Amino acid sequence: MKNITFTIFQDVNNLPENWDSVSHYNHFLQTPYLQVLQESAPVNMVCFFIGIFENNELIGTALAQYLNLNKLESFGERDHCLKTTIRNFAFKNFASHVLFLGNNMITGQNGYTFNKEISFQEISRLMIECADALIAYFKQRNTKIHLVSFKDFYRDCSSELKKYEFQKLYEFSAQPNMILTIHKDWKTKKDYSNAFTKKYRDQYKRARKKFEGIITKELSLEDVLQQEEQIYRLYHYVAQNAPFNTFFLAKDHFSTFKKQCGSRFRICGYYLNGTLIGFHSLLLNDETLETYFLGYDEKVQKEKLLYLNMLYNMTEFGIENGFKKIIFGRTALEIKSSIGAHPIKMSGFIFHTNKLINHFIETIFTQLEPDVSWQERHPFKSVTSD
Repeated sequence: MKNITFTIFQDVNNLPENWDSVSHYNHFLQTPYLQVLQESAPVNMVCFFIGIFENNELIGTALAQYLNLNKLESFGERDHCLKTTIRNFAFKNFASHVLFLGNNMITGQNGYTFNKEISFQEISRLMIECADALIAYFKQRNTKIHLVSFKDFYRDCSSELKKYEFQKLYEFSAQPNMILTIHKDWKTKKDYSNAFTKKYRDQYKRARKKFEGIITKELSLEDVLQQEEQIYRLYHYVAQNAPFNTFFLAKDHFSTFKKQCGSRFRICGYYLNGTLIGFHSLLLNDETLETYFLGYDEKVQKEKLLYLNMLYNMTEFGIENGFKKIIFGRTALEIKSSIGAHPIKMSGFIFHTNKLINHFIETIFTQLEPDVSWQERHPFKSVTSD
């Protein structure tokens, strides 16, 4: 391919008119979602929208995000140990300015898309050149980028990328992406629960029994605006108690998302005695259901098995609305495994702009990566995907 160029935009309103048609297969690269990022990105994040052109014709779109970890209130408060303390010190002092080529807010291969065949050699070259351009952009503004990460590739893509420009980068694999493939014979939630072995069918029944008394309601934009403070309070509790964070959502993020994406973004509220005690959110992304952020009251969560019931509810929504798979992300691996999700390994690529530090990037990364020990569950009576 010849005459492949790129342009980096910072305002969604300046994107080419055919941006969404080029980004047709990924809603996370279409303008309604990009408008959400522009209007209500985390306070420590700046987003860049990359148009890729062949002979001045838009053929691809991509996303980049800059994170300033010095503005972060907390890296996460769940784990308190020496390794966590060292990790937080290292990020604050040697990796506080991070550039992502991809989307650091979600799990999955959502960094770029093309409307025509393009070689991995060309993709790897373009991504490196985009990173270099953004490093230079920040240098002009007296900000030194420390770490550059190319985020979330499935194995077939990562193996191709590292044949070319990415071969000089450190490839890492963090926690897997938990994905549930919906069996073609599942049409109702009864079909789903019947597929469980007795042990996991009993778990399902026990969780549903505990859930009694809680009312679920899909929230409209008006509902979200009315409950904005409580929604954020519930989200923030869960986020703050995660093992590691690089951002916290803006307080108006959910209402902005609902306003921009409408029925493609669903928020389900959980009420007990008239009080909102939890919520989960979903993005309808073509034939894939993407789980988004959630929140809950910790006391109710323990008593009512709220989180487990949310997972069941999201799964049943996916089944009843004809989705082919559900992306559950890379947290709470074991409990997601117990409802039928499988771990799918994903890779990223990373380098430090300091050549001396970059020489030891593998050693540093493996030492700082959080330890995750979990056991994969096999809840179904037989193989449930083609």
